[in-house]
Amino acid sequence: MDSLLPPELIDAARGVLDANRARGRRIAVAESCTGGLVAAALTEIPGSSDVLEASLVTYSNEAKTKLLKVSTDVLETFGSVSVACAWAMAQGALDATDADVAVAITGIAGPAGGSEKKPVGTVVFARAERGQDPEHVVADKHEFTDNGRAGVRLQAALCALELLMPPEEPA
Repeated sequence: MDSLLPPELIDAARGVLDANRARGRRIAVAESCTGGLVAAALTEIPGSSDVLEASLVTYSNEAKTKLLKVSTDVLETFGSVSVACAWAMAQGALDATDADVAVAITGIAGPAGGSEKKPVGTVVFARAERGQDPEHVVADKHEFTDNGRAGVRLQAALCALELLMPPEEPA
């Protein structure tokens, strides 16, 4: 049976696995609004277990605190859809696993939950790499087109996979 996931998601996941396998890197994902979609795409590819270390779906704030050690101060001050929260989630995923790189995704997929400051389609990402100073975690906020819950989740998953690509090696 063919995959139920969109082909562009499977292709992106295959690229991430191949590139990280070539570098000997293990990856981890901490997902909130995507609810495991990134991990589903990665595990759709046979042999993904030699690259994917772990996936933590921390949908609730309690799970973010318990499993990823996101501080309640961060959640109360900035909210779960914030650079601070994504940063803490990515660092927490690295700390909880033996992965070399971790990406975190948190956002508002809709149809409800948005606000004027954080509309539906607001998604925040962070990438942390083992051995790098935690201050060098890469974090970014995107405001994707609100093309439905599935559309926001797909856009977020594709962006997260892009962040899992290793940097180009110098020539």
